[in-house]
Amino acid sequence: MTRHPLRQIIESCDHAITTKNYDALMEYYAEDAALVVKPGMTVKGKENIRSAFIAISDYFQGQLAVEQGEMQVIEGGDNALVIMETVLRFPDAQGGITEISRRATYVFRLESDGRWRCTIDNSYGTSLLDTGN
Repeated sequence: MTRHPLRQIIESCDHAITTKNYDALMEYYAEDAALVVKPGMTVKGKENIRSAFIAISDYFQGQLAVEQGEMQVIEGGDNALVIMETVLRFPDAQGGITEISRRATYVFRLESDGRWRCTIDNSYGTSLLDTGN
């Protein structure tokens, strides 16, 4: 079975986040995209998303590493819903590394230039329902 092209795009985004290459990262977001920064906080637009990723990196002392696990892609029209396992690694207060896994949800839109761009980035997935927000 061939891999969906969105897997490569998401892996490229993960690499850009890990290496703090925000110019490359923003190439994969639509101008009108939304990013769930944390439960109760969503930012919209590429410039705000870029700023949020920089703040997230700073919060994790520039040591946030992101990778993906299992993935399901459901396409309808020019949109794709991506449901996947996201693994985050970052330093903890004791000098070790913490690893957490989330079941993230993303929405991508196939643009007129033939490129998939993220319109909704929600690394929290359905766990947002648990927060009451």
